[in-house]
Amino acid sequence: MSTSAIHITTRPQYLADRSLPNEQHYVFAYTITIENKGESAVTLLSRRWLITDANGKAIEVEGSGVIGEQPNIAPGAEFTYTSGVSLETPIGVMEGSYTMRHTDGSEFQAPIAPFRLALPNIIN
Repeated sequence: MSTSAIHITTRPQYLADRSLPNEQHYVFAYTITIENKGESAVTLLSRRWLITDANGKAIEVEGSGVIGEQPNIAPGAEFTYTSGVSLETPIGVMEGSYTMRHTDGSEFQAPIAPFRLALPNIIN
């Protein structure tokens, strides 16, 4: 199975009620849907994120699974979760990858395309 059998969609959202703009603290939630379009089940083993704010400050985050889980995603199924991140600027970008394992034990990287974190209406 190629990595193209894994389809990842992202939906970021600014959380105004948790942010403190006067203190350069901007909080975003992001919802990720991982769809398995392949013919065999896969397990999400770990994640790697590169988070960059508008000042060019980059943070790398790596860890086991997502939200405390290592989900097994059957063929034709999807897994959705929501997590969050805080930035010192009102705009940033996240990108990364998931390490996935096929049922035969082989591992592969499923890339997560860059997506923007931004206050609503800050960019036309």
